[in-house]
Amino acid sequence: MRLWLSERERRPDPPPARADARKALAAGTALWLALLVAVLVLRDGLDEAAVGLLVPTAVIGAVLGLAGLVVVQLRRRRSARAITGRDGEAPGRSASDAPR
Repeated sequence: MRLWLSERERRPDPPPARADARKALAAGTALWLALLVAVLVLRDGLDEAAVGLLVPTAVIGAVLGLAGLVVVQLRRRRSARAITGRDGEAPGRSASDAPR
């Protein structure tokens, strides 16, 4: 097996895979929220075991997950707006080209 190929022997890169980060963020956020509920239910026993930092950890995880969902949604809207144009018109058409 060779570790280095010349440019002539190299195949072109595949196109990037389209992925939806919202599903992963939603699943992770749901897990953090489930952990938060479990930690709040078992809070007394966890304080005795000296693992009381699980409550703020679960809260921070859930908040970061929600923030990630917001950021991903805003980026999707911005890229969709860039594709369709700022006014919702197809790219390449201006308002003066519209039928009267």
